[in-house]
Amino acid sequence: MEKRDEPAISAELLTRLARAVVDLQPALVIDLCQQALKEGVAPDVALNQGLAKGMRQVGEKFAAREYFVPEVLLAAKAMYAGFDILKEHLPQKQGYRGRVALGVVQGDIHDIGKNIVKVMVQAAGFEVIDLGRNVPVERFVAAVRNGVDVLGMSSLMTTTMPNMAKVVIALERAGLRNRVKVLVGGAPVTKVFAERIGADGYADDAYGAVKEVERVLK
Repeated sequence: MEKRDEPAISAELLTRLARAVVDLQPALVIDLCQQALKEGVAPDVALNQGLAKGMRQVGEKFAAREYFVPEVLLAAKAMYAGFDILKEHLPQKQGYRGRVALGVVQGDIHDIGKNIVKVMVQAAGFEVIDLGRNVPVERFVAAVRNGVDVLGMSSLMTTTMPNMAKVVIALERAGLRNRVKVLVGGAPVTKVFAERIGADGYADDAYGAVKEVERVLK
């Protein structure tokens, strides 16, 4: 029997892992994560190309109204079940890397992207404070006052994007703007918009968000 090469096997396994998240099967996600580790798949690859990819597909289904809130919650449960397996094997970062607060701005309840960013930033060794969704300006300001190094805001609706600017203005008025690096993201958000409102950085996906957090904290 002809032996299949390892990259092809790994690619198939990662595809199955992403599919298990989409199919809302936490037990299968756990099995596939364990299998990936046994077969030598790097845990960060399993996280990025398996779990996170699956959640992105769930987000697309939610946007297309193929999935609704119950399915999204079950998919998140499956993703976190896999993350619990992988996190023990991710490269350990030495020392304190920083504290990151993440939230979806007021008026917006779409938090799939934020949840993926949360997992990826945690996996990179940062402490994450999850402010949730539909977060008022005052809660973002309070998070900075309580001590965070990075404030990440997301919006999936053009109508709520102006609330990002309101947070930046509120931080300036409270004398807190210089204490924190502000990052923004979300489907309608652009680099130009980020620069216009005075944010320190922008990312269009979870992988980019981790890189931005690392960049602004250098």
